[in-house]
Formats: sequence, C-alpha cells, structure tokens
Amino acid sequence: MLFDTSVYDIFEGMTSISAVIKSICELHSNRTIVKVLFDDKRSKQKSRELKFLSHKAQELGFALEATSSDMIDELCAGKTHGGIVAICTKRDFPMLNVNFLTNGSFFALIDGIEDPYNFGYSVRSLYAAGVDGIVLPERNWMDFAGTVARSAAGTSELANMCFCNSLEAVKFFKEQGFQIVCAGIRDSVSIYDHDFKKPVLLVVGGEKRGISGQILEMSDANVRIDYAREFMGSLPSASAISVIAFEIARQRAIKK
Repeated sequence: MLFDTSVYDIFEGMTSISAVIKSICELHSNRTIVKVLFDDKRSKQKSRELKFLSHKAQELGFALEATSSDMIDELCAGKTHGGIVAICTKRDFPMLNVNFLTNGSFFALIDGIEDPYNFGYSVRSLYAAGVDGIVLPERNWMDFAGTVARSAAGTSELANMCFCNSLEAVKFFKEQGFQIVCAGIRDSVSIYDHDFKKPVLLVVGGEKRGISGQILEMSDANVRIDYAREFMGSLPSASAISVIAFEIARQRAIKK
C-alpha cells in the first residue's frame, strides 16, 4: 500500500496533520486529505487524537484506517510520526499577483536555500514573526511538503505563499512601492539601524549560492546582523532569517 509521492504528499505526526486540516478548513489550501493511517497498537494511547481525527474525517470526507507500525514506518521518512500519518493530494500555489499583497506590508523572498529542513525552519520563523506572504522561486522545496511541514511545525501549510521567478518578484514589489531589503554583508547597515516600518520585501539567500548579483543591484538596502564578538563566520540562513524577521516584528510593534 505505497503511495506515489509525485501525486501525493505524506504528512507525519499530529502537528503537521492538524496544520493541514486547519489550512483546508480556513481555505488557505486546495489540498485534500485522502486518508489518515494510524498504528493499531497505539489506538488507546492516541485515543484523544483519534477522536479528533474521526470527527474531522466525517467533516472533510477522508478515511481513517488502522494499519501496522511497519507500514507507518515504511511510509515515513522520520521517526517522529507518533504512529499517525496522512496521505494528501498536492497543494497548488498561485503565481505572484496584486491580490497576494492584499492588506500586507511584510513579505519575504526565499532564494537559494538548498535544504528542505532549513527551508522549513525559515518558514516557521517568518510565520511566527508575522510575515504576510512568502514568495518561492521556480525551484522550491514544497515538492517535499511533508518534510518541510515537520521542520516548519506545520506553518508551511498555514503561510501565505506563491511562486515567482526571483528577479521578476523583486521587480514586481518595486513597482508596488515596496523597499527591497537584502540580507548580506557587503555595503550593509545593521538591522537595528534600518527602518523596516515601510512596506518591505526581505530577500534572503542560502549559504552556498547567496543572493544573485542582479537582485543585489536592485535592492534599496543591504542589512547585516551585528555579532556580540569578533566572528569570522556567518549564521545559518534559517537562524539569520529568524533574527531579521523578529527585528522587523519588533519595529512594527513599536509603530502600532
């Protein structure tokens, strides 16, 4: 009973599955749940979760089936599934358009992050910091939605996301009056000295490829994180995103 991952996404554990359900119920996603499988040996231990899933199965029309622990393990990439896994259809993401900007002034473009776990950690931090939308380049990690959801603690299913070529996205946001702020060292100012209260597109790159030269040329500012001691290295992309995103959140809280 294996499932074709080119057709279906597999979500492991209640945190990810609950986020999928919330996203569907709140119309954030056109994803559907085909079935939820649970380890029959854990049915008593997971009675509360299964009661919730049984109710949602009736509401959303998916099957809830008992299976073996071996089958659960075979379907899952990790070991943190807790004996529960959901088989879901793929989620469609819109292309970037003006409707994506509705009532939003803090957006992020993730460009060049190579690892789905780091991508998930980045989405989690951006979501927690109040980002209004995340733009994904044509190469994205949502083909690994289950892995991303685990590392994002389910926020990848709840975040407002769209697709667009990175350079075209920067041009689009500039035309809409947003400041383009890139995370980088060269010709940069401290994040604590930059005014993030205006509408902003934060552009962050991965540790290997970074941000393209064309995008850096179009940026209105480059910002850096000041370290507390002499440090010749750099933070992992996901950590840097967290620091910058919460500085943006701090400044916007003061504005309010």
